[in-house]
Amino acid sequence: MTPQPAYGLSDWGTSRFRLWLVDGRGDVLAEKRTDDGLDASRARGFAATLESHLAELGARDDLPVIVCGMAGSRQGWVEANYVPVPADLPSILSGTVRIPGIDRDVRIIPGLSQSGSAPNVMRGEETQLLGAILTQNLSNGIIAMPGTHSKWVALENGKANHFSTFLTGELYALLASQSILRHSIGDAVGAASPDHPQFAAALDLMLSGKRMLGELFGIRAAMLLDNLSPEGAAARLSGLLIGAEIAAARMEKQGRVTIVASGTMAALYGRALALSGLEYDLVDADEAVRKGLFVAASRLWPIEQERLA
Repeated sequence: MTPQPAYGLSDWGTSRFRLWLVDGRGDVLAEKRTDDGLDASRARGFAATLESHLAELGARDDLPVIVCGMAGSRQGWVEANYVPVPADLPSILSGTVRIPGIDRDVRIIPGLSQSGSAPNVMRGEETQLLGAILTQNLSNGIIAMPGTHSKWVALENGKANHFSTFLTGELYALLASQSILRHSIGDAVGAASPDHPQFAAALDLMLSGKRMLGELFGIRAAMLLDNLSPEGAAARLSGLLIGAEIAAARMEKQGRVTIVASGTMAALYGRALALSGLEYDLVDADEAVRKGLFVAASRLWPIEQERLA
C-alpha cells in the first residue's frame, strides 16, 4: 500500500518557503522549495500561496499543516507570540496559533523570548532546537544554530534555559559586499573555506583575545601589501567573525556543543570548534527542522498506532 501524507510541514522564512508532506512516521513523501517568502507571499496572499503548493504536491483538502518561521511574525500571516524561556516542548506547543478564517487546519509554532538584562528572541530556530534535542536525545548541553543570526542555546533538564544571538552571517554579508572589504573579496563572497590557512589564522586571533574591530581592516591592507587573494580575504573575514562568536559563546558556556547546520556552514563551524578545542556533534539543519515540525504535528494531531502498523 502506498503511504499517504499525514501532515504538511512548512518552514516559512523571510525569503524562502519549504514544504514537506510526510507520513505518520515522519518519512518525506514529497517536498517543495521556493522563493515564496514573506514579501512574495504577502502580496499574493499567504493562504493562496500555501494552497497552491499543497495542490502541486497532491495534498488532500483536509491535510493538517504545521508552520514555523517568520510566517508567525508580526509582519507575517498571523502573529504567533513568543514563549518565554525556560521552555520545553509542551510549553512551546501551548503557544501554537491556528489560522482563522480558512477551512484547512493550519497552526503556527511560536518563537522563544528572553527578558531581563539580556533581552533576546528567536523565531524558526526553536523548531530546529526541538529537532536537535530529539535527534540527539539531549537533556543538557549547548546547541549552536549558525546562520544569519546565529543562536547559542543552553539546554538544562530538557528546557531551553537561556540563549544568545550573534549577527555573524549578517555582518559577513554586509562587510563582504558593502564595506571597503568588498574590494578585497570581490566575487569570492561565497568562497570562504574552512581549510584555507587564513581561516585558521583569523580564528586563532579571536580566540587569543584580539578584538575583531582592530583586525578587520587588516584584510584590506594584506590585499594591498601582501597580495592576499579574494579567497584568502573571504576565509579571513569568516574566521574573524566566527572566531569572535565562538570566543564570546565560550566565555558564557562550557561543555559539548551540538551544531545544527548544513553544507558550508557545517564545515566552517565544525572546523572552528575543532580548532578552538570544543567537542561537538553535528545535526543536519534540514533534518532538525523537519523532525521538530513532525513532532509538533504528531502532538497536535496524534495518529493511532494501529494506523501505522
